[in-house]
Amino acid sequence: MDEQNISLKDLYRQEFSRMVAVISNLFGLEHIEIAEDIVSETFLQATETWEQKGIPPNPVAWLYAVAKQKTLYNFRRNKIFTKKIIPNIKSKGEIALQQPDINFSEQDIKDSQLQMLFAVCNPAIANEAQIGLALRILCGFGIDEIAEAFLSNKETINKRLFRAKEKLREEKIVMEMPAANEIAVRVDNVLHILYLLFSEGYYSKTQNQVLRKDLCTEALRMAMMLAEYNPTNLPKVNALIALMCFHSSRFEARQTTENDFILYEKQNETLWNIDLINRGIHYLNLSAQGDELTSYHLEAQIAFHHCSKDDIPQKWESILQLYNQLLILNYSPSVALNRTYALYKANGREEAITQAEKLRLENNHFYFLLLGELYKGIDNEKSKLNLEKAYALAKTETEKQDIRINLNQLQSLTKKYE
Repeated sequence: MDEQNISLKDLYRQEFSRMVAVISNLFGLEHIEIAEDIVSETFLQATETWEQKGIPPNPVAWLYAVAKQKTLYNFRRNKIFTKKIIPNIKSKGEIALQQPDINFSEQDIKDSQLQMLFAVCNPAIANEAQIGLALRILCGFGIDEIAEAFLSNKETINKRLFRAKEKLREEKIVMEMPAANEIAVRVDNVLHILYLLFSEGYYSKTQNQVLRKDLCTEALRMAMMLAEYNPTNLPKVNALIALMCFHSSRFEARQTTENDFILYEKQNETLWNIDLINRGIHYLNLSAQGDELTSYHLEAQIAFHHCSKDDIPQKWESILQLYNQLLILNYSPSVALNRTYALYKANGREEAITQAEKLRLENNHFYFLLLGELYKGIDNEKSKLNLEKAYALAKTETEKQDIRINLNQLQSLTKKYE
């Protein structure tokens, strides 16, 4: 990234989490708020100074230098506090703490962020709180952005983050990599959170966005950190990276400049990112090592098939078989729904309708959207009724707009054959 042309907002997103991780490693997670305050004050000073004097030649180095100064000041201030409040508990020799070594080298930043990732994704913290902490501490998202991602408000998010940080203190969670014999178990929770984070970005629940590329990018970046660290460079990590690469490759084709969502069938294949597809293939091949088969492996293979627009029965039969395996391994309503769509593409509408009617996902607008598609041309009245149910359940204006288009097309089709 060109530091001369980077905005302060971009720098904040890029450097906030890196600086917080390093400073938290120094003070300990029980004082994570101190690290956040120091970094926030650093960016506030940058805003005030750069408005008057302009952006310095090396803005990142400027931020690191100011953050170091503020960290040392905070360290000295706390030492004075300790001397005044508890002079009878420690001797002067014990109180005389050494000046901390604040290292913002690239390696130290990576090490600190990886340790922070495992700390935030500790099983003692609830999943929703883990995602909130990951967005705030590991991705540098503001409270407003997190509230929007959760369709919540600032007060609720602040309370949730406060409770999560309290849990860090209560459980005495420290920033360190798990022991070698614990890595395989602990990494599952980390991967789950990164998967949820990517999923939130890929199909955003925010009112004004369907795709949050920034969430997806951060999830992929953190997954790459795992792959670059030998003890966590596991087949399932590579499988998740492959999955993210395949999905990310279609970002530009999936959304118009007006933020409208473009269905897979209507995407311009020439806009797909070939480099990301090739990178996904590379990590998919790496994931084939070993005997473990995870849902990430299966979903990555499904996503790989979707990197080809060939609409042939053989392709959809392969996807159908992968969904069959995925249902056995990790059942969820969304997997069952996607499997039904693959069944439709492989074996036709009638068989898919039979399976779809059994699902009864009454609160899922995608379910009724699928039924609307399946009944089209067979029973247009049922198709219309299901699309109307989908419209009533849709949460965003973009979703509703897409359903309105379907309804209009169905009405035109019905009139044509009257």
